[in-house]
Order: sequence, then structure tokens, then C-alpha cells
Amino acid sequence: MPLRETLARVDADLAAGRVPVARQRLRGLVSSFPHDLTLRRRLAEVYRLYGDAAEAGRWMFLEEDRTADETAAFEARYGSAGRRMKALAWRGPEALAATSFAERQLIAVRTACAEELGHPVDWDDPATYGEGLEGNVEEAPSGPWTVGGVLAGVGCLVAVLAFVAIWVNGVVALFD
Repeated sequence: MPLRETLARVDADLAAGRVPVARQRLRGLVSSFPHDLTLRRRLAEVYRLYGDAAEAGRWMFLEEDRTADETAAFEARYGSAGRRMKALAWRGPEALAATSFAERQLIAVRTACAEELGHPVDWDDPATYGEGLEGNVEEAPSGPWTVGGVLAGVGCLVAVLAFVAIWVNGVVALFD
């Protein structure tokens, strides 16, 4: 799907209150167009709707007008330079950055990661900076329960119990 069409769908999703769908579409776009800072900014705006400062900071990290609170939250959640490299989801050389500020940020993260690990790292080769990340990967907090989530869980439980009851009733009927 073309970029403009996907962005139009993002706008429609946000207007209709389908924030998770819009977020997912934007994540896909950032994955496909990692050098587009406008997409990263839009994704940060969606995370602000969730109140997730760390993720907003993650996607605004390459912007000069980022907020200090969001940047600090991002750096706290992704504590090592290797985890930040992975979180930024950049591909290719830093020279592809749209602004000199973004290029300097990318160089600083890559340099810090190389110093931490003691060997050169490359944005295009996660194996060079992903060493040791598997053991201490920290998932983002899931957030509070929602009514929809609770209802979905209760619905699944009722469906399983109904299935078991029908199955037990069938087994009992076989022996009558």
C-alpha cells in the first residue's frame, strides 16, 4: 500500500478513535521508511495519546525539538546503548538522516554502543550490537486493564467452560 494511502488510513483511524490500529500502521511505516523523521514524529504523537513518554521519547529521539522528560524516559527504559540502537530501528549509515541533529544523535548512540561492547557496531547488523540483549530484555509495561480486555477474557473463559460442559455431557450420554 502506498505511503500516502496508508497515512490517509492512519488519519481515518485516529479520527474514528482506533488508536491501536493507527499505531500499528505507523509502526509498519517506520519499519519500511526508517529514515523518514515525519513518520517517527507521528508515531510519537500516537504514543502521547497513550501517555507513554518512553515510547514518545523513543520516536522523537532524532528530533531537535524533543522534550527532555520523554528523552529521559526513553533512556531509562532502554538503559544500554545497544538496547537504544535496537529500539531506534534505524537502518543504513547515519548520513541518511534527514537532519544534522539526527545524524549526530545516531552517531552518538552507535559510538556509545561500540565503546560499551568494545568492538565496532553497525546499524544494519543487529548481531554486532545485540549481544547480551536477549537475557535482559525488558518488556514495556502492559498498562492498566481495560473493560474490553476483561470482557474478552471472561468471554474466552465462558467459551472454554461451555465446550467442556458439552464434552462432559456427551461422554456421560455415551454411557447411559
